[in-house]
Formats: sequence, structure tokens, C-alpha cells
Amino acid sequence: MDRRIYLLALTAFIAGLDENLVGGILPLLAHDLAVSVSVAGQLTSIFSLSFALCAALLLSLTARIERRTLLQAALAIFALSNLAAALAPNYASLFVLRIASAASCSLIVVLCTTFASALVTPSHRGRAIGVIFMGISASLVLGIPFGILLSDRLGWRLPFAAMALLAAALIFWLQARLPRMTAPQPLPLRRYWQQLAVPSLALAQLVSILMIAGHFTLFAYLAPYLGATFGLHGDSLSLMYALFGVSAVSGGYLGGWLSDRLGARRTVWLVPALFTLVLASLPLFAGSFWLFLPAMMLWSSLSWSISPTVQSYLISSAPAASEVNIGLNTSAMHLGVALGAACGGLVIAWRSLVWTPLVGAAVSAAALSCALASLYFSRGCGLHANTSAGSGQLTQPAE
Repeated sequence: MDRRIYLLALTAFIAGLDENLVGGILPLLAHDLAVSVSVAGQLTSIFSLSFALCAALLLSLTARIERRTLLQAALAIFALSNLAAALAPNYASLFVLRIASAASCSLIVVLCTTFASALVTPSHRGRAIGVIFMGISASLVLGIPFGILLSDRLGWRLPFAAMALLAAALIFWLQARLPRMTAPQPLPLRRYWQQLAVPSLALAQLVSILMIAGHFTLFAYLAPYLGATFGLHGDSLSLMYALFGVSAVSGGYLGGWLSDRLGARRTVWLVPALFTLVLASLPLFAGSFWLFLPAMMLWSSLSWSISPTVQSYLISSAPAASEVNIGLNTSAMHLGVALGAACGGLVIAWRSLVWTPLVGAAVSAAALSCALASLYFSRGCGLHANTSAGSGQLTQPAE
């Protein structure tokens, strides 16, 4: 595989790191800015919401800009917003800066995925996209530990400065290593709605929303769930999150590998089906930690395999609108996060923590239904031609 894919994965990694970092430094950040931990936690909520809303909008507004230049500009905004965050005098200013950072991250993730799919042949496209999502999921393993390590020793502001420095270095690295890519044919914002008017494509977006929502119905409350079920706290809980993150990294590659080997049309229903079965089985293993552990790691891996799976399916279904659909899918994933966290909270208020895996499985079963419906409609529309993506053309040869 083209080695530049791993450079793009590193670029996507810092976007994921920026999103996951705050969770590890909330107490220090809240104390320093004189706000409660719950109020400080809204920095994560506004990041996810801004990410979801900005992805499609910014792609439309920047449709005429050459894609490497746009990626570098997004990294520059990322660097400046995080440097400013390191110097933020109060909570309000940091809140606004998180919106700017999320907007830049939404472009970074979509453009890294677009470049990755263009740098490889169609037969390796799924794996290339999977590597990008391995970069993002790797931030789960490193994000919170990285934030805690630096913050405990040198204060919560240093991680933001470190991310700004890495982003600045990547701007020059991408200039030297990444080819230019012409912008795709400019698409007005209404074209995004037109893509959603195609039943098979809209249903594919729902696959991402509902499966990720099912995942976060439990994952958003995994710490109290593990505490209530197995009495895990402190270091043992941190170790469980690390194992979960390692499995998530492998899941990014798994989804891409399955898409390449089995085809996107098979994988787009197979992954939600397996995910639903595994999530529904978790309560069966609640009596044995050593049975629960491998089931949890499989759950983690499958949860992160859905992104490259659905995006490979979208690209193969509508190659001429690949960047549009990837942008919409990026928004869909973050809407799924918000929906799942809200759903889990309602379940806990209505019943208890022990119901979250079963309700999550029910939500992901709806994702499976959407996948099957998408395949049905795509046959009628003739959308499943496996042609190359029309998201822009590289103007320098791939290595």
C-alpha cells in the first residue's frame, strides 16, 4: 500500500486526538477555569455537534479549492485554534475555540479519506480507508492517557500546544509528500440534499447513524457499567479502556479488509449483523469477566469497522459524488454519537445500566434493516457499479 496513506492516517490521528483529549483532562480544566466538571464536559458535546454540522457545509463552501491546499489550510486553522486554546483566559473563549477546532477537524477527516481512496487502486480502497480510521481510533488508545500524562505533570494547556505543533509540522510534511488533487466539480449545497433523496444512499447513512448510536448507548456509559458489573475502578478500568482502544484500532482495518475481500455490498450488512449479535450477547457474559473480556474486544473491533465499510459502499455506489457522501457520512457518525449517548441516558433513567447493551443491540438491529433496504433499492436504481471515485484527480503520479 502507498506509504503516504500512513501520513494521512497520522493527520487523521490528531483530529481524533483533539476530540478525545478533553475527556482525560476535565477535572484539571474545570478547576483552572472555575467551572463544574459537568459544564466543562460540554466542550466535548459542542465539538461533536459542530463536527457533524460543519462537514457537509464546509465541503460545499470550499468546493473550488484544490484539495491539498484545503487540507493544509484546515491544519493551519487546527493549529491556530489549539494554540489559542492553550492560552484561553476563560471557559467562554475555550468553548468558541472548540467550535473552530471541530470545524477544521471535519474537513481534515473527509479530505484524508478522499486522498486515501485516490492514492490506491479500487481493489485496495477499502483497506486504505480502513487505515485512516485506524489513525482516528488510535486516538482512543492514546488520547486520554496522553492528556492525563501531560496535564498531571505540566498542566492541561500543554496538550493543546503539542497538538498545534504537530499540526504545523504536518502542513510542511504534506507539502513535500502529498500530490496536488484538483477539486471535484463544484457542487452547490443542494447536491447534498439530492444525495439524501436517493433511497439507497440515505439508508446507507442511516446504517452509520444507527449502528454508532447502538454502540454509544453502552459505550458512553461503559465506565459505570464495568464498575457495576465487575467492580472495576482506577487502574483496572484504565486498562479495560486501553484494551478496548487496541481492538478499535484493529477494527478500522478489519472493515476495510472485509470490504475489499468480500465486496462492499456484502460487508455493509454483515458488519451490523455481527455487531448486533455480539452486543446482545454481552449480558450473557456478565457473570464471568474472562468471558466478557474477549466479547468486549470483539464488540469494540466491530464498532470501528462500520466507518470504512459504509464509506466503501458509498464510494462504489455513487463514485461521482464520493466526497459529498463521505462528508455526509462523517456528519452521520457524529450524529450517531450524540443519539447513542442520549439513548443510553434515557435507558439508565428508565430502567438501569444493565439494559444498555440490549437496547443498543435493538438500535443496531435497525441499522441492519437499513443496510438490507439500501441493497434492495440500489438494485432498482443501478447504483452499484464499481467504478473509480470521482472526487477529484491527482495531478502528480502516485508512488
